[in-house]
Amino acid sequence: MDSTHILNNEIEEQIPVNEPARQEYFMDKCHEIVEEMIIKNGKAPTFHVSTFGCQMNAHDSEKLSGILEKIGYAETEEESDADFVIYNTCTVRENANQKLYGHLGALKKKKESTDGMLIGICGCMMQQPEVVDVIRGKYRFVDIVFGTFNFYKLAELLYKRLSGEESQVIEVLAEPEKNVENLPEKRKYTFKSGVNIMYGCNNFCTYCIVPYVRGRERSRTPEDILSEIKCLADSGVIEIMLLGQNVNSYGVNFLEDSEIINANPDYGFPELLEDVCKIDGIKRVRFMTSHPKDLSDKLIDVIVRNPKIARQIHLPFQSGSTAILKAMNRRYTKEDYLALVDRIRAKLPNVSLTTDIMVGFPGETDEDIQDTIDVVRYAKYDQAFTFIYSIRTGTPAAKMEQLPEDLVNERFNRVLSVVRETCAETSARFEGQTKEVLVESLNDHMDGYVTGRMDNNILVHFPGDESLIGQFVNVHLDEAKGFYYLGTRTEE
Repeated sequence: MDSTHILNNEIEEQIPVNEPARQEYFMDKCHEIVEEMIIKNGKAPTFHVSTFGCQMNAHDSEKLSGILEKIGYAETEEESDADFVIYNTCTVRENANQKLYGHLGALKKKKESTDGMLIGICGCMMQQPEVVDVIRGKYRFVDIVFGTFNFYKLAELLYKRLSGEESQVIEVLAEPEKNVENLPEKRKYTFKSGVNIMYGCNNFCTYCIVPYVRGRERSRTPEDILSEIKCLADSGVIEIMLLGQNVNSYGVNFLEDSEIINANPDYGFPELLEDVCKIDGIKRVRFMTSHPKDLSDKLIDVIVRNPKIARQIHLPFQSGSTAILKAMNRRYTKEDYLALVDRIRAKLPNVSLTTDIMVGFPGETDEDIQDTIDVVRYAKYDQAFTFIYSIRTGTPAAKMEQLPEDLVNERFNRVLSVVRETCAETSARFEGQTKEVLVESLNDHMDGYVTGRMDNNILVHFPGDESLIGQFVNVHLDEAKGFYYLGTRTEE
């Protein structure tokens, strides 16, 4: 299509200023171009979104996919079959950069031999100026680059590329301008969905890059969140996951129309959670992630009196050593954390606690590792995600003296051994009981089986067929297999 003709037509049109109307306008403009592609090629162009990182990234990718499908692209499961490949990046680990560059190198030859192929990169990694400089200098074949603060602008940026206005479109904002919701989504599941309740983080743990790439905390208003969940419930969604870097600090401030609005001190996460439970049609509510310093007794009480809320709390402790926690700027001690575990278990005795554990932080000693093992044994987690500290350039911890790799690996294996032993023992405590399970999918490895999750997030595999997907069913837990169960459906 003649780009001059397109741009001249735009002069005569009134492009909306407000969102999401502006993005809807550009979705329509992109759709016109894609329609011409379909006429020319006899088929719709395809896309593939590769997602790295956390559940918030996964939820963002559902919106990217929804936008592209509205434009007229068709999703393909295989990256190698896609006309438009988007990498939604994570930057929690330093080696993520090299992995991305490896993917781009592999795609370069395909792009050179494929007429009209596009490559896009977005997400947390793009919020690092040095990474964008590398893309701009060494990867000129990348078509579109954008960050976490303007991922909603995919249609607008894509239009600049498709219309020929720019050969490489790079737009990364230094800070958020607004929260834009009500975008098209292509959800992985029709019966459950994530809902962003806030963005960013104010904690500045010394090892973590998130506050720098996701920005400071800004919450969505309760009215917006509850309205979205009601719409999801009306469409058949029965399980909601409330998402935020630290959901317990929800309501610190609100971002509306580029303005920071002071929060209501009497309305925080416990009140929001309780209001979500009142929505008809929603049968199960989850949330992710909690910071131990902000998890209040009020929140515990809300969970106790609302059976819709899943009996699982993800409570990252990172290290059992008070000295290391201080160096990490976690703002709680080992004793604070264990006291919180005690308060939770006193009111929710069967709750499933899950956690994150970091090994190898600068300055960590054998005594610190023993403190971590002590917490693992005391807290009795159902699951613990154990990982080795990774240097993130730009964080305070990156300037600290690092530990030898072989020493860190030995300590990591020591902690991991205890984690595997204790988690398998703890998660097996439900063997022989009957539990309600939400069926999510056909089992990938066992014909005639389906896979679902209990409210504590533990997987259960049992005989069933596709008709059960999206339903709550009662399952007898026949055998604990470490981190999942084999079961049998019952009529209880």
